[in-house]
Amino acid sequence: MTMPNTPHLPSAIGSPITEDDIANYLANTPDFFERHAELLSAVQLASPHSQRAVSLQERQATLLREKIRMLEQRIMDMIRNVNDNMALSDKLLLWARTLFLHHEPNTLPQLIADEIASQFAVPQVGIKVWGVAAAYAGQAFAQGVSEDAKLFATSLTEPFCGVNTGLEAINWLPDPQAAVSLAILPLRLSQSSGVTPAFGLLVLASPDAQRFNSTMGTDFLARIADLASAALSPLR
Repeated sequence: MTMPNTPHLPSAIGSPITEDDIANYLANTPDFFERHAELLSAVQLASPHSQRAVSLQERQATLLREKIRMLEQRIMDMIRNVNDNMALSDKLLLWARTLFLHHEPNTLPQLIADEIASQFAVPQVGIKVWGVAAAYAGQAFAQGVSEDAKLFATSLTEPFCGVNTGLEAINWLPDPQAAVSLAILPLRLSQSSGVTPAFGLLVLASPDAQRFNSTMGTDFLARIADLASAALSPLR
């Protein structure tokens, strides 16, 4: 007796369908749940916030609410950052206005330091300027700077931020022992070129190790250095 031809076995038997296959099918068949809408309420999933089971629709709604909360949080963070930046800009303008209205060059360096401490709540600020005109060479701000410190200042192409490692510049602070983190700002006539010799240094210090940490951005500090350098130009 001749046996009828045996049909080929389904390929799924030889290669079982995987979760990825199902996921790819659903992703590439967007109308599946339109044809099987009853599954949306029939499929039960574990709730991320309780032990009870919830429908696929409810789980999706929960995920959407969480995404909305995350987006709202990001928006609030952005708003806070904008407000903080505006507050800093206002303080920078007030500081610069004070410098430009000051007409006594010999007291200008100390005014720069005092106003930075006041406007930006910096616990300690020190400043030294060299290469000044003969009329100002005897001032305290123009003395006590070694050649090594001058070379170090010139080597800085941007503000330095980090922990206190015992640099000479900390000795220009009122209380060097209390300086844990530092921001050191080179002063030069052309901030756009790092090879321009520096003619001074601004030193900002805090007892907080994170106030001036090595990972922080230095753009705002560079703007302070720009304005301070311009304001100090009459000393030269």
